[in-house]
Amino acid sequence: MAVAIQTQNLPMIKKIRNVPKEEMYVPGHRTCAGCGPALQYRLVAKAAGPNTILLGPTGCMYVANASYLCTPYAVPWMHTQITNAGAVASGVEAAYKVLIRKGKWQGEFPNIIVMAGDGGSVDIGLQAMSAMMYRGHDALFICYDNESYANTGIQTSPTTPYGGNTTFTPPGPLIPEGKKLFPKDPPQLVIGGHPAVKYVATASLAYPIDLMNKVRKALNVVGPTFMHIHAPCPKGWKTDQDKTVQIAKLAVETGMFSLYEWEEGTYKFQHKPKQYKPVREYVKLQGRFAHLTEAHIANLQAFVDAKVKAQGVPVQVAVPTPLDYEAMDVGEGTGHSESNRESIGR
Repeated sequence: MAVAIQTQNLPMIKKIRNVPKEEMYVPGHRTCAGCGPALQYRLVAKAAGPNTILLGPTGCMYVANASYLCTPYAVPWMHTQITNAGAVASGVEAAYKVLIRKGKWQGEFPNIIVMAGDGGSVDIGLQAMSAMMYRGHDALFICYDNESYANTGIQTSPTTPYGGNTTFTPPGPLIPEGKKLFPKDPPQLVIGGHPAVKYVATASLAYPIDLMNKVRKALNVVGPTFMHIHAPCPKGWKTDQDKTVQIAKLAVETGMFSLYEWEEGTYKFQHKPKQYKPVREYVKLQGRFAHLTEAHIANLQAFVDAKVKAQGVPVQVAVPTPLDYEAMDVGEGTGHSESNRESIGR
């Protein structure tokens, strides 16, 4: 006999004064000053509330938050491998349903939230995340996007912007722009391939009420949901630690990052500028883009222009082929040959 599952119904937050005062992500972590992922973590945990289970795959928010057996969570938290967060979330959800069916768990079903970086979401962790979505597990998968593998030394990731200077994409004579590829679009990976998903949203720490309400809306949905949260990283982006919120806001104002919800096939946009600022305003505050020429910035601007003109539609870009890299004797993210390493300035 089927057993009814009591679900939570989290109310929307109308104004900043209505934000819960209780903290679920408390002092004691070891993140960098001005850390964007830590700021969004606090907002997500606060929005979710006490009846929540957080799953943290390997990444910045695991290493900085769980050093020396000390964690900053006021709710249950579990470490997962960077490859399998979606699988662990699936298991936690299934286990609670078994407990409820057997009468061993009373009360409302807990919020199950995966807090994964861009690598743990749409690169190394993509398979498990996709499987969780495909099977229809009742959990929220959040990609906090600092646009690099920051935990291991600021290596390029699939969401690193074109032109980004990382330890795997250093600018030099042969590849002056640094990162040659344009980024993946995490929400579209979920929307386009997972029929069980009914709610997907993007958010930014620069707009805290919008972010928290989207978290609550996602958690109120029965079934798999996904959020892509933009989270600037002062260390990896080479920015001033007190400029994190300003840079996050500029990302929205320039079109580098868009805020929207996708619900049952319908898009709703939030904080969409009436007139976008030039991308130059965004990149000039970040040392990772300091090497870009006018031509490189124009390439980035053209990509953003195409994206905001037809939001929700994949942008067509020229992708370097293996032959391009063979001609240069260099491959992005795969290392350099001894003969050209010095000339590239590595």
